[in-house]
Amino acid sequence: MKRKLMLLLACLLASIGLVIAQTPKKVTGVVISEEDDQPVVGASVLVKGTTMGTVTDIDGKFTISDVPSSSRTLKISYIGMKAQEVPIKAGTMKVVLTPDAEVLEEVVVTGMQKMDKRLFTGAATKLSAEGVKLNGMADISRGLEGRAAGVSVQNVSGTFGTAPKIRVRGATSIYGSSKPLWVVDGVIMEDVTEVSADQLSSGDAVTLISSAIAGLNSDDIESFQILKDGSATSIYGARAMAGVIVVTTKKGKAGTNRISYTGEFTMRMKPNYRNFNIMNSQEQMGVYKEMANAGFLNFSDSFRAANSGVYGKMYQMINSYNSKTGQYGLANTPEARNAYLQEAEYRNTDWFDMLFDTNVSQNHAVSMSSGNEKASYYTSLSIMSDPGWSKQSSVNRYTANINALYNIYKNLSLNLIGSASYRKQKAPGTLSAETNAVTGEVSRSFDINPYSYALNTSRALDANTFYVRNYAPFNILNELENNYMDLSVVDMKYQAELKWKPVRKVELAALGAYKYATTTQSHRIKEQSNQAMAYRAMDDATMRDHNSWLYTDPDKTNSLPVTVLPVGGFYRETKYSMNSWDFRGTVSYNDVFNEDHIFNFFGGMEVNSANRLKTWFNGAGMQYDMGMLASYDYLFFKQGAEANTDYYTVEETQTRDVSFFGTATYSYQGKYTINGTVRYEGSNKLGKSRSARWLPTWNVSGAWNAHEEAFFESLKPTLSNLTLKASYSLTADRGPANVTNSRVVINSYNPWRPFSSVREPGLEIRNLENSELTYEKKHELNIGAEVGFINNRINLEFDWYKRNNFDLIGNLNTMGIGGEVTKYANVASMKSHGVEFTLSTRNIETKDFKWSTDFIFSHAKNEITKLETTKRIIDMVTGTGFGLEGYPVRSLFSIDYQGLNENGLPTFINQNGELTVSDLNFQSRVKDYLIYEGSIDPTITGSFGNTFSYKNFRLNVFMTYSFGNVVRLDPSFKAKYSDLDAMPKEFKNRWTLPGDEKYTDIPVIADKRQNQQDNYLKYSYNAYNRSSARVAKGDFIRMKEISLMYDFPKNWISAIKINNLSLKLQATNLFLIYADKKLNGQDPEFYNTGGVAAPVPRQFTLTLRLGL
Repeated sequence: MKRKLMLLLACLLASIGLVIAQTPKKVTGVVISEEDDQPVVGASVLVKGTTMGTVTDIDGKFTISDVPSSSRTLKISYIGMKAQEVPIKAGTMKVVLTPDAEVLEEVVVTGMQKMDKRLFTGAATKLSAEGVKLNGMADISRGLEGRAAGVSVQNVSGTFGTAPKIRVRGATSIYGSSKPLWVVDGVIMEDVTEVSADQLSSGDAVTLISSAIAGLNSDDIESFQILKDGSATSIYGARAMAGVIVVTTKKGKAGTNRISYTGEFTMRMKPNYRNFNIMNSQEQMGVYKEMANAGFLNFSDSFRAANSGVYGKMYQMINSYNSKTGQYGLANTPEARNAYLQEAEYRNTDWFDMLFDTNVSQNHAVSMSSGNEKASYYTSLSIMSDPGWSKQSSVNRYTANINALYNIYKNLSLNLIGSASYRKQKAPGTLSAETNAVTGEVSRSFDINPYSYALNTSRALDANTFYVRNYAPFNILNELENNYMDLSVVDMKYQAELKWKPVRKVELAALGAYKYATTTQSHRIKEQSNQAMAYRAMDDATMRDHNSWLYTDPDKTNSLPVTVLPVGGFYRETKYSMNSWDFRGTVSYNDVFNEDHIFNFFGGMEVNSANRLKTWFNGAGMQYDMGMLASYDYLFFKQGAEANTDYYTVEETQTRDVSFFGTATYSYQGKYTINGTVRYEGSNKLGKSRSARWLPTWNVSGAWNAHEEAFFESLKPTLSNLTLKASYSLTADRGPANVTNSRVVINSYNPWRPFSSVREPGLEIRNLENSELTYEKKHELNIGAEVGFINNRINLEFDWYKRNNFDLIGNLNTMGIGGEVTKYANVASMKSHGVEFTLSTRNIETKDFKWSTDFIFSHAKNEITKLETTKRIIDMVTGTGFGLEGYPVRSLFSIDYQGLNENGLPTFINQNGELTVSDLNFQSRVKDYLIYEGSIDPTITGSFGNTFSYKNFRLNVFMTYSFGNVVRLDPSFKAKYSDLDAMPKEFKNRWTLPGDEKYTDIPVIADKRQNQQDNYLKYSYNAYNRSSARVAKGDFIRMKEISLMYDFPKNWISAIKINNLSLKLQATNLFLIYADKKLNGQDPEFYNTGGVAAPVPRQFTLTLRLGL
């Protein structure tokens, strides 16, 4: 009986268990992000082993009914987060998702909002700062080269503070800068002064403050998001026609407490003459000997010449008598002269070694982050100390940053961000470059740029000897010590953002930001500098009568030239300052209806204000050796008054913008998405009529995530991802910074009068009012695809776009009515198109070894379809390029070179269609005879990179390439050379005898007779420098980076309480794999314009990273 009872009980329990197992259950929970403790909207929740599932709602909550009791696990995933499998529990489950660094690029940050990439319909590329950063380069913007399809980065100058020339999908304006908009943590970064893209390669001092993010510590940056098409950028309206680069900085995380240190130690290699085709001293002296035989470099010409080197110094020594020793500096005998010249012949001075150093540059950064459920913090400090690659190029930069997030309530948070930087920098003294439109020569007075000097100065000179420039003693080492600029740069940004959820599904946000920047540029020209001494060089009548830096008083009949600077030097100071504030109020609404319909709305208004002030003054007679005592001569001001030049200027500009915007997105099951954006804004820069000053911009776009379809399961894993998208938009730009004639521009001025005693102020109309001056606009069509193969081990992104830019601002020729022959108006248009291709593969993935490859290809072409301006020849043949209807925006034209004549002189087709040597008019507006060479902007850019990982080692090999552009070779040819000049080795193949013109294009070194017979012979040689014979392809393939990193195993370092420790050795800008042989060492990216310009050096960096 007992046994039967037990059997009955067992059967009863089994029946009960079977019933329970067959009873469906209800599972509820909430999904929260670990990063900000906020609900995750739209996360996928699946019951493992079934097809049952749902997505989280606006509060991150989910409910799944009728779940079989046999199910034990949920699979939860969300783009940008690590997928999790969690056991099913009774009650409300709480699931915390952590960020996944490998797929974070699938979250798009526009600067105003962060969205799921499934709902994003634009063209954008996300880059991690760690992947972009080139260690040892403080300006992280240079690291963008080759990292994103459609983004072209040309390092036209590598000096710290100068910005690279960045184009997103090519040029968007003819006269405007075409520079992308920088947005840091949602705030637009304003430049302290407007520097156009063409000015970046000028070498002028203002380029030292042209980088908008030079004050950012690269270690504080989390990621970059590059917004390329109208769908991505339309939320910024008339600020984003040239693209947007969104920078997101690091912030603290809840539940973590970390201290990190990064130390970078960089050594830059000196340039080497082996890489250039510059003559050595022996070859150079051979040319000087030929010049002497041709009538140059004789005593009468060289002894009191404006510029003289080896021969001039020899004649000075021959003519210099020492009364104490009773001897001359050099005996005037053939033997003594030959011995002196032979010494110069074998000198072979290495100017690169003299002017450049391999000093170690250091960058130290310390950051601390911590947080809990109520608040999180990130703070950092950094110090960069750079002794300088060349003489007088040291930089010291200090940065501080704090990012604090307070979760006041569950529905209320406050984010405070503050950053500040201070930079102290030195640079060689420089003046602005000048173009002589008559002779066709581009020059820079008193240029002492070390790189330019090393390439253009004879190696036969002695580095410790004073020679002559501008009639005054000159030694480059002395000049750099006595003629330099000090820069003090301060950048500050403070912002606060308050977010409040008054009701479920709605979030209100208010952001306010204040930015302040000031730069003081002090140009110290001391009394012992060549530039100061040139103003009082009048040792004898020859120098006095020819020195253009002296002054002849017109009020004194038959007066002799005198100096306006009897003592001291100059102290020139330029100050730039900017005060800017921004306010933005937004509202967002996010909802999921019936688990299938996802709707997002984001809208708001924004107000921007920027006040800029520039002051400049020229202090003459500053006696540095007397404790900065000023002792000016009244003749200096008399001369300035007669020449109608300023000694003090003040320029003030005020910019005001207001905008209203809204964007809405609808998606069905994450498969089909449509988006629309509208923005309406106004700017005080444009015409006062409403249609001109106010502009609506818009975007319409859509996407199809085919991989979300049911049929796609049969294609997996071969085809694992497929997204198709398209957009059409209207965006705009406010136009060139220098165009301000929306209202009449009236300037005060001092009319010229023949006598300084007659002075009166006046007013002049600089620009007539154009009340219809309006925004430059762009229509853009973008079609793209994203495809993943073999579980996304192979990923392909492709975009094709077409743009029509219209209402572009250009110069319009008028009848002269009203006093203006030309004026700015919306009279130009252009078109462009291009393709972008990105291929990323994970070739090998094992436990210990990984190998991945990235290949990027971009092709962009543009053409000006309407431009009614007429420009001078000189503007079109210089190296910066110019626009002409029917050609690319930045086109390079050349004078039509027709070979050498029987005397070895270059010949050309001139403006009259005639063959000539020197009958050239560089101011002519007849352009038909010019030769089109190509665009100076590359049409094809990209990169090829491979990363190899073996256990704790990681090797990165990264190459960049650029094709489709042309460059002007450095101007090396003159009608008259001095014995200071260096010459390229092409001179070995120069014309020397009749008949050589059949075999060479290198013109003769014109002798004295030829110069006397043709007073305009310098026109010919300047034209040769700007001719079709002096053009090379700008194509190159560069080994940009090779780096090796080692992460120390955690079990090695945990005993000493270290979380992470790594060492990295990186070689940057190593060498050119391919370049046009005609360049002969000239960097195809760099413009050797002198001033403060320098190329990006070849460098090696050791980086230590330590985390506690």
